[in-house]
Amino acid sequence: MNAAGDEDYVYDEATGEWISASEAAARPADDAVEVRDAVGNLLADGDSVTLIKDLTVKGAGQTLKRGTLIKSIRLTGDPQEIDCKYEGIKGLVLRAEFVKKR
Repeated sequence: MNAAGDEDYVYDEATGEWISASEAAARPADDAVEVRDAVGNLLADGDSVTLIKDLTVKGAGQTLKRGTLIKSIRLTGDPQEIDCKYEGIKGLVLRAEFVKKR
């Protein structure tokens, strides 16, 4: 257990002040990007989604059909893009407006 003088401090860029590490950990992360699907559901890493329209994949010479299930998505930090894997396609990035959470 730390004595009052032994606590670590971190610089909070939002307020421009030095705050205790425990206080900084308790604050919510404002940099988290909300990614929503075509109908407004909040998406998270690991979610499964279904395509809501046929999509032609550039460079793969393949079309993903409406209703295709994409498992285990990853958020990219961009509110409109999700990273995912699909059989035979490497580095697939989909727009969130073309998917619906399952």
